[in-house]
Amino acid sequence: MATLVTFHAHPDDECIGCGGVMRKAAEEGHRVVLVVATRGERGEIPSGLLRPGEPLWQRRVAETHAAAEILGVARVEFLGYTDSGMMGEPANDLPGTFWTAPVEQAAERLAAILREESADVLTCYDDIGGYGHPDHIQVHRVGLRAAELAGTPRVYQNTINRDHLARGRQALAEVPGLAELELPDPATQPDFGKPESAITVAVDVTPYLEYKRRAMRAHASQISEQSFFLALPDDAFAYAFGTEWFIRAGQGPGITETDLVAGLPRS
Repeated sequence: MATLVTFHAHPDDECIGCGGVMRKAAEEGHRVVLVVATRGERGEIPSGLLRPGEPLWQRRVAETHAAAEILGVARVEFLGYTDSGMMGEPANDLPGTFWTAPVEQAAERLAAILREESADVLTCYDDIGGYGHPDHIQVHRVGLRAAELAGTPRVYQNTINRDHLARGRQALAEVPGLAELELPDPATQPDFGKPESAITVAVDVTPYLEYKRRAMRAHASQISEQSFFLALPDDAFAYAFGTEWFIRAGQGPGITETDLVAGLPRS
C-alpha cells in the first residue's frame, strides 16, 4: 500500500482540485492523508448559517472531516495557521497567518507528517497557487521544502489548465440558466492557472465525480448550490472537474503521466 499526502490551504480546497485523485487512490487500496494549513477562518458565509456563538473555523473543520470521509481519507491534520485572506488584504500580515509563517518552520511541521506516514506521494500547488491567493502560494513553497526535508519521492503541483478552461468557457456560458454564473475567464485573469504546455499530468477522475460533488456539498458554508461548482449540469461539471491537472518537476514537455500512484504497490 502506498501513501498519498495531499496538502491544501483551506477547507474545501481539497475536493475542488484533488477530490478525484484522493478517492481514486483510496479505492485502489492506497492510504490517503489530508493536511490543511489553516481552518479557513476568513471564509465568506451566508447570513444565518452559523448557530449563535458558533465560530466559522469550527464549522469548516467539521465540514472538512465530512468531505474527507466521502473521499476515502484515512487521516486529517491541520497545521494550525490562520487564514491569511485574499492577496492585498490587511489580514495577510497579521501574526499567525500562514502567509507570514517562516517557510522552514511550516515545512518541518508538514515534513514530520510525511516522515510519520512514510509518504510516497505529496501534492501541493503550483508557484502561483492556482490563482494568486497568498495561502495557496505558501502551500507551494512549504510543500516543496517539506518534501525535500522528508525525502518524499514524488511531488505533484496541483494546477488549473487555463487552455482547457478557455476552450470550455464559451460553451458553458451558453448553457441555459448559467449565463449569470461568474465563470472564470483566463483572458482577463493572466495569473489564473497554467498553460497546457506547462502541465505534465492529467488524471481522468470522471469515475469519481459523484464523490467529488458530494464532498463539495459537504462544504456547505463555502460552496452553495447556486455556486459555479454545483450549479453546473452533469456534462458541464464533468468537463470542468473531470480531469485533475498537475505539474511534476523534471517531466514533460506535454502530458507524461495520468496517475499519481502508478507503479506503487497496492494493498
